[in-house]
Amino acid sequence: MTLARSLLSLIASLFLASAFAQGYPNRPIKVVVPWPPGQATDLAARIVSESVAAAIGQQLVIDNRAGAGGTIGSEFAARATPDGYTILAGSSGPISIGPLLQKLPYDSARDFEPIALMVSTPYVLVVHPSFPANTASEFIALVRNNPGKYNFASSGTGATAHLVAELFNRAAGLNAVHVPYKGSAPAITDLIAGHVTYAFETAAATAPHVKAGRLKAFAVSSAGRALALPDVPPLAEAANLPGFDMRAWIGFIAPTGTPREARARLAAEVQRALESPATRAKLVAAGLEPGDLTPDQFAEYLKVQSERFASVIKAANIKVQ
Repeated sequence: MTLARSLLSLIASLFLASAFAQGYPNRPIKVVVPWPPGQATDLAARIVSESVAAAIGQQLVIDNRAGAGGTIGSEFAARATPDGYTILAGSSGPISIGPLLQKLPYDSARDFEPIALMVSTPYVLVVHPSFPANTASEFIALVRNNPGKYNFASSGTGATAHLVAELFNRAAGLNAVHVPYKGSAPAITDLIAGHVTYAFETAAATAPHVKAGRLKAFAVSSAGRALALPDVPPLAEAANLPGFDMRAWIGFIAPTGTPREARARLAAEVQRALESPATRAKLVAAGLEPGDLTPDQFAEYLKVQSERFASVIKAANIKVQ
C-alpha cells in the first residue's frame, strides 16, 4: 500500500510538473529591480526582458524598488510568492556582498535560487592622465615604492569597486589610502579633477572618459579584454597577476521554492535572448558583457563569487559602519 501510494504521488507530481511547464507563463511576470531606472541592473533587466517577453508571449513588467543599496527590492522579492511570476534582477552588491558585511532581512543562499546570468561587467584601473606612469607595471612600481602616499577612490565602503581595488592592492603589494564616495559618479568626478590617485570603476562608467582622454586606463579586472575597451589588457597580463579575474554580475534569480520548470523555461529564454545579435548589441552598447553560463554553472559561479568576496572582506578587515 505504501509503495502504491508513493508511485501514485510520483505520477501525480510528474503530471502536475508537466502541466505547469506547458501552461507557464499564462500571465505577466514581475521583474523586481532593486535599483533606480538607468542603473546597470535596470538596463540589463530591461534589455533582456524585452527579448524574453517577445519569445514567451507575456510581458515582463519591470518594478523598480530602489533603496538601501539594493536591499529593499531584494527583500521584497525574497518574500514574494514563489510561483514563477515574481523574479529578481539580482546583482553582486545586495546578493553576493551585502550579506557578508551586515545582517540583512534575507539570506541570499537560503531565500533565492538562480535562474540565469544576464551580464557581467569588468572594472577598469584608471588614473588621471597626468599620472607619471604609462603601463600597469609602471603604476604598481611607483605606488609600491611610496607606501601611504597615494589614495584610491571607490563608490563606497564594501562596494564591488572597493573589493576589486582591495584584491588588486593585496595582490600587487600596494599600500594606499581608501577614499569612499557615495556612488561612482562623484568618485569618477574627483578622479578626473585630480583629487584622488586611482580607482577601479566599471567599463561602462569609465570607457567614455578614457576615449575622451579625461582618464588613463591601465588594465581591466576580468580574465579577458572588455568589449567596451578592447585595447586595454587584463591585469593578469598587464600587471603579471596570473588568475586575476573579478567582475560584477547581474542575473535573474527567484524566491526559493519557485517551480524548477519555471526557472528552466526562463533560463532557456534568457540564453536565447543573449544569443540574439540585436540583444547582444544593446548590452554591449551599454558597457555590459553578455553572459554565457548554464543554470548549473551560474549557481556555481555565485558560490565562487561569494567565497572570493568573503576572503577579500576578511583579509582587508572591511566593515560597514
